[in-house]
Amino acid sequence: MTTAAVRPAAWDRWENRVQTSAHPVAHRLLRAIAARGPVVRVPRVGVVVSDAALAREVLCDTTHFTKTGPGSPADLWTPVLGPSVLLNMEGPDHAALRRRLSGLFTPGYVAALCERVLAQPLAELTHRLRSGEEVDLVRVAQTCAGAAICEIVGLPVDPRRFATAHAEAAEVTGMVRLWRHSMTTRQVARAREVLGRLTASAVTAYRRGGEETLPGRLRALGLSEEEARGAVGAFLLTGTETLVSFVPRLIAICHDTGRLDGLGDGTADLDAVVEEALRITVPSPVMLRSVARSAEIGGVPVEPGDRVVVATLLCAQAYGPFAPELPHPPEVRRLWFGAGPHFCLGMPLAMAQIRAVLTAVLAAGPTDVTGRRTARRVLIPGYARLTVKLRSAS
Repeated sequence: MTTAAVRPAAWDRWENRVQTSAHPVAHRLLRAIAARGPVVRVPRVGVVVSDAALAREVLCDTTHFTKTGPGSPADLWTPVLGPSVLLNMEGPDHAALRRRLSGLFTPGYVAALCERVLAQPLAELTHRLRSGEEVDLVRVAQTCAGAAICEIVGLPVDPRRFATAHAEAAEVTGMVRLWRHSMTTRQVARAREVLGRLTASAVTAYRRGGEETLPGRLRALGLSEEEARGAVGAFLLTGTETLVSFVPRLIAICHDTGRLDGLGDGTADLDAVVEEALRITVPSPVMLRSVARSAEIGGVPVEPGDRVVVATLLCAQAYGPFAPELPHPPEVRRLWFGAGPHFCLGMPLAMAQIRAVLTAVLAAGPTDVTGRRTARRVLIPGYARLTVKLRSAS
């Protein structure tokens, strides 16, 4: 007697397509590696960790694992952003800068920022859906991300600038590849050109000072002009793509699992659904570290200079299919935003933006996904197009 194979659910099939469209080789490679064990040494790639508890140990242990050694984020971002931008810092200097930035994304500031820059595009989104239009949520998310970029770099909030601002930031992140430890000389030059153009207004806002802009607030927190410009660049690269990638995938997963209506009528726990969708999609599918001192990861010895690839996507997805009713165990909780001293500083802003866009969609009424196309060869997996429309009364 043979047992019929279990066919993946619609949400699972689409999420697999999203991942393989973005990284056709790397995603399949990581899955094959993880099947061999929780910690596997792979030539040219590094030591791949796909167990959540071990991943958290690595991310929290800054004595043995660093963001500044060979194969670490420093190799990617220091030539582009400079040496002092949290992304590529470790030790006392990192701790000191993080302390100075700790009050940056307070609940009050985040709420005011979302109201200031997202109110108009999100009101338009709700209106268009209520009017019966088919709306591409990817374009909406790009507009919202562009609005946040303009706010972060101190540009006037001008809707005509939003799409360009997002496209420029996405060009830089799109240069990163898992198997390359650093960017090419040409890529570094192009990334510096793009970010220089994006952050030029941040310098002006920094010099002007005042609490009404992020660069002005960085000055008030005691950052130098160079540190503030680097911080602004880092926020652009790490924060904007989360919104564009995640919101359409969140809506798609909720639609495919029949939970979108429950969110709309209040019978589903919005926060639990968002957190569970983050576990399934993982905004940072991979995190990199370099070994600073001899150690072991799950019994596998590692030596200084080894590259550690923390496969956060596989760590999180190992806990089963989409199930918002189940609590996250401690080892996996918000692992997609990091752990320990490098936990994502901009997480409150990302979560506020996500909730704002989701609320605007739900405010229109019962909505269905009407079409979708996955994005190809991008750093953060997502949809290139995902259209939604208000459900017909008939």
